[in-house]
Amino acid sequence: MVTSSSPAVLKRWIALELRRLRKEARLTQKDAANRIGRSQQHIGYLESARNLPSVGDLELLLGLYGTPERNDFMRELLTAARKGKNWWANLSDAVPDGFEFFLGLEVGAAELSSFDPLLVNGLLQTRSYAEAVIGGDTDITTEEIQRRAELRMGRQRILDRVEDPVRLWTVMDESVLHRKRGDSTVMREQLAHLLEMSERPRIDIQVLTLDAGAHTAQQGGYFTVMKFPPDMVGDPGVVYQEVISAGLFVENPEEIALYERALARVRSLAATTEESRRIIGRVMKEV
Repeated sequence: MVTSSSPAVLKRWIALELRRLRKEARLTQKDAANRIGRSQQHIGYLESARNLPSVGDLELLLGLYGTPERNDFMRELLTAARKGKNWWANLSDAVPDGFEFFLGLEVGAAELSSFDPLLVNGLLQTRSYAEAVIGGDTDITTEEIQRRAELRMGRQRILDRVEDPVRLWTVMDESVLHRKRGDSTVMREQLAHLLEMSERPRIDIQVLTLDAGAHTAQQGGYFTVMKFPPDMVGDPGVVYQEVISAGLFVENPEEIALYERALARVRSLAATTEESRRIIGRVMKEV
Protein backbone atom coordinates (compact mmCIF):
# COMPACT_ATOMS: atom_id res chain seq x y z
CA MET A 1 0.00 0.00 0.00
CA VAL A 2 1.41 3.40 -0.99
CA THR A 3 1.58 5.67 2.06
CA SER A 4 3.16 8.76 0.54
CA SER A 5 1.77 11.23 -1.96
CA SER A 6 5.07 13.01 -2.59
CA PRO A 7 6.19 12.38 -6.19
CA ALA A 8 9.84 12.92 -5.21
CA VAL A 9 9.66 10.36 -2.41
CA LEU A 10 7.82 7.82 -4.56
CA LYS A 11 10.30 8.28 -7.41
CA ARG A 12 13.17 7.76 -5.00
CA TRP A 13 11.46 4.71 -3.50
CA ILE A 14 11.15 3.09 -6.93
CA ALA A 15 14.82 3.80 -7.63
CA LEU A 16 15.93 2.31 -4.31
CA GLU A 17 13.80 -0.79 -4.84
CA LEU A 18 15.15 -1.41 -8.34
CA ARG A 19 18.73 -1.02 -7.13
CA ARG A 20 18.13 -3.27 -4.11
CA LEU A 21 16.44 -6.00 -6.16
CA ARG A 22 19.18 -5.94 -8.79
CA LYS A 23 21.89 -6.34 -6.17
CA GLU A 24 19.99 -9.17 -4.48
CA ALA A 25 19.86 -10.87 -7.89
CA ARG A 26 23.66 -10.42 -8.07
CA LEU A 27 23.55 -8.55 -11.34
CA THR A 28 25.49 -5.47 -12.38
CA GLN A 29 23.85 -2.52 -14.10
CA LYS A 30 25.54 -3.65 -17.29
CA ASP A 31 24.11 -7.18 -16.89
CA ALA A 32 20.60 -5.82 -16.36
CA ALA A 33 20.89 -3.45 -19.31
CA ASN A 34 22.06 -6.20 -21.67
CA ARG A 35 19.31 -8.57 -20.60
CA ILE A 36 16.48 -6.12 -21.31
CA GLY A 37 18.06 -4.46 -24.35
CA ARG A 38 18.79 -1.12 -22.74
CA SER A 39 21.95 0.89 -22.06
CA GLN A 40 23.76 0.82 -18.74
CA GLN A 41 23.15 4.57 -18.52
CA HIS A 42 19.40 3.92 -18.72
CA ILE A 43 19.55 1.55 -15.75
CA GLY A 44 21.67 4.11 -13.91
CA TYR A 45 19.07 6.81 -14.49
CA LEU A 46 16.32 4.56 -13.12
CA GLU A 47 18.33 3.70 -10.02
CA SER A 48 19.32 7.31 -9.32
CA ALA A 49 15.68 8.53 -9.53
CA ARG A 50 16.51 10.69 -12.52
CA ASN A 51 13.94 8.86 -14.62
CA LEU A 52 10.88 6.75 -13.90
CA PRO A 53 10.73 3.35 -15.63
CA SER A 54 8.09 2.55 -18.20
CA VAL A 55 5.58 -0.15 -17.29
CA GLY A 56 7.29 -2.45 -19.79
CA ASP A 57 10.77 -1.89 -18.37
CA LEU A 58 9.46 -2.37 -14.85
CA GLU A 59 7.92 -5.74 -15.73
CA LEU A 60 11.07 -6.89 -17.53
CA LEU A 61 13.37 -5.86 -14.66
CA LEU A 62 11.23 -7.48 -11.97
CA GLY A 63 11.12 -10.68 -13.99
CA LEU A 64 14.88 -10.56 -14.49
CA TYR A 65 15.43 -10.04 -10.77
CA GLY A 66 13.24 -13.04 -9.93
CA THR A 67 10.56 -10.96 -8.19
CA PRO A 68 7.55 -10.88 -10.52
CA GLU A 69 5.30 -10.91 -7.44
CA ARG A 70 6.42 -7.30 -6.82
CA ASN A 71 4.90 -6.15 -10.10
CA ASP A 72 1.50 -5.00 -8.77
CA PHE A 73 3.05 -3.11 -5.88
CA MET A 74 5.70 -1.43 -8.01
CA ARG A 75 3.13 -0.46 -10.63
CA GLU A 76 1.08 1.12 -7.86
CA LEU A 77 4.14 3.16 -6.86
CA LEU A 78 4.74 4.12 -10.48
CA THR A 79 1.14 5.29 -10.97
CA ALA A 80 1.19 7.27 -7.73
CA ALA A 81 4.52 8.92 -8.64
CA ARG A 82 3.15 10.05 -11.98
CA LYS A 83 -0.17 11.30 -10.64
CA GLY A 84 1.14 12.91 -7.47
CA LYS A 85 0.91 16.68 -7.19
CA ASN A 86 3.24 19.02 -5.37
CA TRP A 87 1.51 21.25 -2.84
CA TRP A 88 3.68 24.21 -3.86
CA ALA A 89 2.59 24.17 -7.52
CA ASN A 90 0.97 27.62 -7.24
CA LEU A 91 4.14 28.96 -5.57
CA SER A 92 6.63 27.55 -8.06
CA ASP A 93 7.95 31.04 -8.81
CA ALA A 94 9.01 31.33 -5.15
CA VAL A 95 10.99 28.07 -5.10
CA PRO A 96 14.76 28.76 -5.22
CA ASP A 97 16.79 26.88 -7.82
CA GLY A 98 17.50 23.34 -6.69
CA PHE A 99 15.13 23.52 -3.71
CA GLU A 100 12.21 21.66 -5.27
CA PHE A 101 13.77 18.25 -4.64
CA PHE A 102 14.20 19.12 -0.96
CA LEU A 103 10.54 20.16 -0.72
CA GLY A 104 9.48 16.86 -2.26
CA LEU A 105 11.55 14.85 0.22
CA GLU A 106 10.53 16.98 3.21
CA VAL A 107 6.81 16.53 2.65
CA GLY A 108 7.26 12.75 2.49
CA ALA A 109 9.61 12.44 5.46
CA ALA A 110 8.65 10.64 8.65
CA GLU A 111 11.40 12.21 10.77
CA LEU A 112 13.54 15.33 10.45
CA SER A 113 16.53 16.03 12.70
CA SER A 114 18.47 19.25 12.29
CA PHE A 115 21.30 21.36 13.63
CA ASP A 116 20.51 25.05 13.30
CA PRO A 117 23.46 27.27 14.22
CA LEU A 118 22.32 30.54 12.61
CA LEU A 119 18.53 30.71 12.29
CA VAL A 120 15.38 29.21 13.73
CA ASN A 121 14.47 26.10 11.73
CA GLY A 122 12.22 27.06 8.83
CA LEU A 123 9.48 24.71 10.06
CA LEU A 124 9.34 26.65 13.32
CA GLN A 125 9.53 30.20 12.00
CA THR A 126 6.70 32.70 12.31
CA ARG A 127 5.75 34.55 9.16
CA SER A 128 7.16 37.86 10.45
CA TYR A 129 10.47 36.24 11.36
CA ALA A 130 10.60 34.46 8.00
CA GLU A 131 10.00 37.73 6.14
CA ALA A 132 12.78 39.40 8.13
CA VAL A 133 15.19 36.54 7.32
CA ILE A 134 14.30 36.38 3.63
CA GLY A 135 14.47 40.17 3.42
CA GLY A 136 18.17 39.93 4.18
CA ASP A 137 18.56 39.34 0.45
CA THR A 138 18.50 42.91 -0.84
CA ASP A 139 18.28 41.73 -4.46
CA ILE A 140 14.67 40.54 -4.21
CA THR A 141 11.46 42.56 -4.18
CA THR A 142 8.90 42.91 -1.40
CA GLU A 143 6.52 40.72 -3.39
CA GLU A 144 9.18 38.01 -3.72
CA ILE A 145 9.81 38.16 0.02
CA GLN A 146 6.12 37.62 0.70
CA ARG A 147 5.88 34.75 -1.78
CA ARG A 148 8.90 32.99 -0.29
CA ALA A 149 7.52 33.50 3.20
CA GLU A 150 4.24 31.96 2.05
CA LEU A 151 6.19 28.97 0.73
CA ARG A 152 7.92 28.60 4.10
CA MET A 153 4.61 28.71 5.93
CA GLY A 154 3.25 26.07 3.56
CA ARG A 155 6.09 23.73 4.46
CA GLN A 156 4.87 23.75 8.06
CA ARG A 157 1.76 21.76 7.12
CA ILE A 158 3.70 18.58 7.75
CA LEU A 159 3.66 19.42 11.47
CA ASP A 160 -0.15 19.53 11.46
CA ARG A 161 -0.97 16.38 9.53
CA VAL A 162 -3.92 14.56 11.06
CA GLU A 163 -2.22 11.23 10.42
CA ASP A 164 1.46 10.81 11.27
CA PRO A 165 2.68 14.40 11.59
CA VAL A 166 6.41 14.56 10.97
CA ARG A 167 8.72 13.94 13.93
CA LEU A 168 10.90 17.03 14.28
CA TRP A 169 13.99 17.23 16.49
CA THR A 170 16.08 20.37 16.23
CA VAL A 171 19.15 21.56 18.09
CA MET A 172 19.66 25.30 17.75
CA ASP A 173 22.60 27.32 18.91
CA GLU A 174 21.75 29.69 21.76
CA SER A 175 23.02 32.61 19.66
CA VAL A 176 19.99 32.10 17.38
CA LEU A 177 17.72 33.23 20.21
CA HIS A 178 19.64 36.49 20.58
CA ARG A 179 20.34 37.21 16.91
CA LYS A 180 17.84 39.91 15.99
CA ARG A 181 15.65 39.37 12.95
CA GLY A 182 13.11 42.16 12.56
CA ASP A 183 12.24 44.28 15.59
CA SER A 184 11.66 43.27 19.21
CA THR A 185 8.02 42.43 18.56
CA VAL A 186 9.02 39.99 15.83
CA MET A 187 11.57 38.32 18.10
CA ARG A 188 9.19 38.02 21.06
CA GLU A 189 6.55 36.50 18.80
CA GLN A 190 9.10 34.04 17.41
CA LEU A 191 10.36 32.99 20.85
CA ALA A 192 6.80 32.57 22.12
CA HIS A 193 6.07 30.40 19.08
CA LEU A 194 9.07 28.21 19.87
CA LEU A 195 7.76 27.69 23.40
CA GLU A 196 4.33 26.79 22.07
CA MET A 197 5.67 24.36 19.48
CA SER A 198 8.02 22.73 22.01
CA GLU A 199 4.95 21.50 23.91
CA ARG A 200 3.88 19.29 21.01
CA PRO A 201 4.61 15.60 21.57
CA ARG A 202 6.34 15.09 18.22
CA ILE A 203 8.57 18.18 18.39
CA ASP A 204 11.78 18.38 20.40
CA ILE A 205 13.71 21.64 20.64
CA GLN A 206 17.09 21.71 22.31
CA VAL A 207 19.29 24.75 22.83
CA LEU A 208 23.04 24.37 22.51
CA THR A 209 24.24 26.84 25.13
CA LEU A 210 27.09 29.23 24.47
CA ASP A 211 29.35 27.38 26.90
CA ALA A 212 28.72 23.93 25.41
CA GLY A 213 32.19 23.65 23.91
CA ALA A 214 33.46 22.25 20.61
CA HIS A 215 31.65 19.57 18.61
CA THR A 216 31.90 17.94 15.20
CA ALA A 217 28.67 19.48 13.86
CA GLN A 218 30.31 22.91 13.91
CA GLN A 219 32.33 21.85 10.86
CA GLY A 220 29.26 21.36 8.69
CA GLY A 221 27.03 24.33 9.48
CA TYR A 222 23.27 23.90 9.07
CA PHE A 223 22.09 20.43 8.06
CA THR A 224 19.02 18.21 8.28
CA VAL A 225 18.87 14.41 8.43
CA MET A 226 15.71 13.14 6.74
CA LYS A 227 14.25 9.71 7.46
CA PHE A 228 11.37 8.16 5.56
CA PRO A 229 8.49 5.80 6.45
CA PRO A 230 9.50 2.26 7.54
CA ASP A 231 7.80 0.68 4.53
CA MET A 232 10.67 2.12 2.48
CA VAL A 233 12.78 -0.88 3.43
CA GLY A 234 16.53 -0.32 3.37
CA ASP A 235 16.29 3.44 2.83
CA PRO A 236 19.23 5.08 4.67
CA GLY A 237 17.65 8.52 4.49
CA VAL A 238 19.10 11.75 3.14
CA VAL A 239 21.15 14.60 4.58
CA TYR A 240 20.47 18.08 3.27
CA GLN A 241 23.07 20.78 3.82
CA GLU A 242 22.44 24.36 2.79
CA VAL A 243 25.07 26.73 1.45
CA ILE A 244 24.77 30.18 -0.11
CA SER A 245 24.68 29.08 -3.73
CA ALA A 246 22.85 25.74 -3.49
CA GLY A 247 21.70 22.83 -1.39
CA LEU A 248 23.81 19.69 -1.07
CA PHE A 249 22.30 16.22 -0.73
CA VAL A 250 24.16 13.34 0.90
CA GLU A 251 22.79 9.84 0.20
CA ASN A 252 25.79 7.62 0.87
CA PRO A 253 24.96 5.58 4.03
CA GLU A 254 28.46 5.94 5.47
CA GLU A 255 28.40 9.72 5.06
CA ILE A 256 24.90 9.92 6.52
CA ALA A 257 26.18 8.04 9.55
CA LEU A 258 28.80 10.77 10.08
CA TYR A 259 26.08 13.41 10.29
CA GLU A 260 23.99 11.24 12.60
CA ARG A 261 26.93 10.84 14.97
CA ALA A 262 27.52 14.59 14.87
CA LEU A 263 23.87 15.18 15.76
CA ALA A 264 24.02 12.68 18.59
CA ARG A 265 27.05 14.49 20.00
CA VAL A 266 25.33 17.88 19.77
CA ARG A 267 22.20 16.52 21.44
CA SER A 268 24.27 15.19 24.32
CA LEU A 269 25.93 18.60 24.79
CA ALA A 270 22.74 20.64 24.44
CA ALA A 271 20.34 21.54 27.24
CA THR A 272 17.43 19.13 27.73
CA THR A 273 14.08 20.04 26.22
CA GLU A 274 12.84 21.22 29.64
CA GLU A 275 15.95 23.31 30.26
CA SER A 276 15.75 24.65 26.72
CA ARG A 277 12.20 25.90 27.32
CA ARG A 278 13.44 27.80 30.36
CA ILE A 279 16.29 29.31 28.33
CA ILE A 280 13.91 30.42 25.56
CA GLY A 281 11.51 31.86 28.14
CA ARG A 282 14.31 33.80 29.83
CA VAL A 283 15.55 35.26 26.56
CA MET A 284 12.00 36.24 25.59
CA LYS A 285 11.68 38.30 28.78
CA GLU A 286 14.97 40.03 27.98
CA VAL A 287 14.00 41.03 24.44
